[in-house]
Amino acid sequence: MTTVAEPDGGARQARHLAAVDSTSDARVPPAAAGCDVEIVVPVHNEEADLSDSVRRLHAYLDERFPFSWRITVVDNASTDATWGIACRLVDELAGVGAVHLERKGRGRALRAAWSASDAAVVAYMDVDLSTDLDALLPLVSPLLSGHSEVAIGSRLVPGARVRRGPKREVLSRGYNLLLRSVFRAGFRDAQCGFKALRTDVARQLLPLVENDNWFFDTELLLLTRRLGLRVFEVPVDWVDDPDSRVNIRATVMEDLRGMARMARRFVTASVPSPADRPDDLARHATRFALVGAFSTVGHLAGFAALRPSLGPVGANLVALGVATVANTVAHRRFTFGLVGPEDRLRQSAASFTIFLATAALSSAALVAASVLVSDSTLVLGAVLVGVQASATAARFAAMRSWVFASGPDRGGDQR
Repeated sequence: MTTVAEPDGGARQARHLAAVDSTSDARVPPAAAGCDVEIVVPVHNEEADLSDSVRRLHAYLDERFPFSWRITVVDNASTDATWGIACRLVDELAGVGAVHLERKGRGRALRAAWSASDAAVVAYMDVDLSTDLDALLPLVSPLLSGHSEVAIGSRLVPGARVRRGPKREVLSRGYNLLLRSVFRAGFRDAQCGFKALRTDVARQLLPLVENDNWFFDTELLLLTRRLGLRVFEVPVDWVDDPDSRVNIRATVMEDLRGMARMARRFVTASVPSPADRPDDLARHATRFALVGAFSTVGHLAGFAALRPSLGPVGANLVALGVATVANTVAHRRFTFGLVGPEDRLRQSAASFTIFLATAALSSAALVAASVLVSDSTLVLGAVLVGVQASATAARFAAMRSWVFASGPDRGGDQR
């Protein structure tokens, strides 16, 4: 590795890069040390677009960005004039650095630059600048303020404006739907090339990420959710790059293999989850019991009021249905700390499944009690309490590990 014109902080960064990738050339200007945001632009054979894009980004940051910043171009194994252009940009533009890696891979490029950064927040964007730069400040502000640990640009949330072909649109929506179905991922858009992390969080996550190519983004986000970190989604204006050279078929196959690998990691618990931390478990259990107590009282009151007109089974179904709706809303917000519309449809469907099981069990118990013991409201009410109590542990486990398993954080939460 060779190092050019970077005494002080820059030299330290170059040495760190050498530990990450032993075949790298680095240029980092001295003034770059200790900034608020480092924006990484990974490139491979981008001689046509690199200079114009970096100059446009540099001008935008210089004129309109309120935080201190630097731009780092990471050339991963280009075979054209990309590295030479990057070095000229370092010489001509203040606050621009460049790193060269001998091995290809966007994930590898991000890993190298983020691992070496001394900025408070690390970010990246694609060199084509498909995402409107006005989204950069909303992207990094929640991280600098401490609101969130990770922020991602999203083309699939309300407020986003996107122009791209139908093939890419269908593939993107299908892929992200698959992620939400398999992993209950709270985020909407794993693939948008516009993301930021607090640097301390990046250092926590990067050793856990195995992929160094296109699946890097998805794996990073799945691990973020697994570890219970807060992800903030920013709607972006995005225009498809017609000159994109991404091999769609190869990328799709890589993504599918990556998803299978991550599913195995999570099933075998090779990646730790904070879901069973004693402090969270105690807090969830206490709040669950409190909500359950109010819900049971409401269920019994509704049952007693409706029984004369609907009979015991009908009254139980109506009262239990109303109590279940209120119970689900309360558990979502109060017990598990979820706000916003993210994943609400799936959670409602899962809660309805629990309702059906509880309704079947309680209805059978009411019929049996009416025949074998007594059909008085007092006795039947006691039966309902007994059914609810006996199912409490199972319902708590189901809500914690299934219904609201996405955790108390995220996917665009506005807390």
